[in-house]
Amino acid sequence: MHTDAVSKRWIFPALIVLIWLGAGGLLGPSAGKLSTVQQNDNSAYLPRTAEATKALDVLKKFQDQQTLPATVIFVRDAGLTDSDREAIATLRDSFTTIPGVVSDGVGKRVDSKDGKAAEVVVQLDSADSDLLLSSVKKIRSELDGVPEGLTAKVGGVGGVLGDFITAFGAIDGVLLLVAVLVVALILLVVYRSPILPLVVIFASLMALALAAALAYFAAKNGLLDVSGQTQGILFILAIGAATDYCLLIVSRFREELRDRESKYDAMKAAYKGSFEPILASGMTVILGLLCLLLSDLSSLSGLGPVGALGVAASVLAALTLLPAMLLLLGRAAYWPFRPAYGSPHTDTRGLWGRLARLIERHARLVWALTFVGLLAAAFNVVNLNEEQVPQTDLFLTKVESVEAQDLINEHFTADASSPVQIVVPDAYAFPLAQQIAEVKGIAKSSNAKQPSVFWIPESATNPMAPKSIDGQSVLFATLDDPADSAAAEATVERLRKELNSGNDVLVGGSTAIQVDVRDTTDKDRAKVIPAILIVIFLVLALLLRSLVAPLILLVANVLSFGATLGISAFVFNDIAKFPGTDPSTPLLGFVFLVALGIDYSIFLMTRVREEALRQGTHPGILKGLSATGGVITSAGLVLAATFAALGVLPILFLAQIAFIVAFGVLLDALIVRSLLVPALSYDVGKVIWWPSSLWREADHADAETAEMLRGVRRKATD
Repeated sequence: MHTDAVSKRWIFPALIVLIWLGAGGLLGPSAGKLSTVQQNDNSAYLPRTAEATKALDVLKKFQDQQTLPATVIFVRDAGLTDSDREAIATLRDSFTTIPGVVSDGVGKRVDSKDGKAAEVVVQLDSADSDLLLSSVKKIRSELDGVPEGLTAKVGGVGGVLGDFITAFGAIDGVLLLVAVLVVALILLVVYRSPILPLVVIFASLMALALAAALAYFAAKNGLLDVSGQTQGILFILAIGAATDYCLLIVSRFREELRDRESKYDAMKAAYKGSFEPILASGMTVILGLLCLLLSDLSSLSGLGPVGALGVAASVLAALTLLPAMLLLLGRAAYWPFRPAYGSPHTDTRGLWGRLARLIERHARLVWALTFVGLLAAAFNVVNLNEEQVPQTDLFLTKVESVEAQDLINEHFTADASSPVQIVVPDAYAFPLAQQIAEVKGIAKSSNAKQPSVFWIPESATNPMAPKSIDGQSVLFATLDDPADSAAAEATVERLRKELNSGNDVLVGGSTAIQVDVRDTTDKDRAKVIPAILIVIFLVLALLLRSLVAPLILLVANVLSFGATLGISAFVFNDIAKFPGTDPSTPLLGFVFLVALGIDYSIFLMTRVREEALRQGTHPGILKGLSATGGVITSAGLVLAATFAALGVLPILFLAQIAFIVAFGVLLDALIVRSLLVPALSYDVGKVIWWPSSLWREADHADAETAEMLRGVRRKATD
């Protein structure tokens, strides 16, 4: 009977693997469609309650469809010729036949004062990102036939967005391939097994497929927003988190296989020791990401639930699929270095054993030096440049929209493609138009046919009468500076102040959106960061049954984040020479680093608590550090490498997030968890467990251990 029962124990894990394979086959096609529901236009980043949002809502009443302007710039260094102008006229007519170009949405040719350039603004349908990208590509293909010597490029908001969509298109292929290859290489080096990396990567990919499919269905039904950057972060987060959680079980299973002959008994012990820290780590990251729902920015609030889906799927795969595959493979999963029953543990030897002994002898010195070093690095945060980065500077490689904008800036002093949009009471449209024209930063026009302040006319036969809907009219004011520049932002702020904007007057447009995004991000920090800290503290308090240990872990990780941001400021400013940092980047960095970085402290301290129950606090800290050193270090390397893979996308925001998270994770895994937390906990002693029962029991356990060590030393002396 016993033999029959044992022989059938493989059925349950095999069933779990089959269920995952079936789910993957059903959900895989949906996961592959995630990019089709992306929203990458400005509406995906708008603050929900901002003035620019309210202005856009009014403007939609005046338009049959959502549009974005693309600016086609034509340049001949020797000056435009008559044949150039004829070619431009022909091209203008061809633009009107392109699907996605709004009817009557092709503007007149505007010549530069130097006679060397002309621009045509084309309004594109922005409701469908695929259609917009197709429109930009077809306009560019039409420009292939311009006369020799005439340069023609597509830029403006529509051109920039088209290039963004193209860049994000690499997510489905290049980014995922790089991330998987990096993870496979690290696992191969760390575990020296060709089988184990395949098992872990398969579990991670299944977690990603589940998360991406759920995100697709939610986005398709309007339950959440997915942008290109959100999808990229989801891919990395799911692969990285799933691998981290899988490695905890992989390491513990290998450890237990040395003490237990049966692979089933070994997995039972490994699962028991890993379940709680994996679940707590996952809940910490999930709840931390969900705190982003407090943000008024759609891009951030949408990232929260999408990222939470990725982490939840990672936890599920690590706690179901991976154990099932390991049970089916048994010791063969670690081939050719199979952990034999009765073989010695290696955690007391090597680097981690030596580090544990160093902390035992010099705990206070270790944590004090580490604390001072991190604090010194954190002071450089004040040098982080958070000025708004122009859209054309968000690309790390030269793309056509950037080249087009350079030409526009060179030949045109005013930005006619992205005017400020001002909603006014229709009774005051004329006097307010005159007032707006005198505001510093608004272009001054001497051409009555091309005024710097204009409006949507009531009709073609009466162009001097502004169109009115619900008692409101919309005025357009051309900016003197590029719409995404700091000077243009200052003009918007000046307009709002002079017009006393509010309920009756609303200042909107792409520049106003940037101003509102910046201001909203500052407000979001004040809400999101405290919420994340409170959530993490509560999870840690419940997990460790203590109030002191969670406080130590939080302080350590916040200090680590500060040091990471300080070092990032140096790298961005002095080495990479980046033009600036998006205001949301530090906030996202905080969410990922504090939520993900705390994972390694959770892995460490849950093992420390487990060992402290057996042998006392001080020996438990040393045993926990030496036992978890290898797995946490390899997990940190994997997570850092996967986030670093975001750098393959040539977008400034993602490159900065990649560095902040990758560097910060390594700092957490190699310094904070290895030196600061164990050394400080060792120095504090049993107080870290206050007010749990372990705090009181630790006295007795530590006393017995100390007496045992004294006896060993006496015998050695004799």
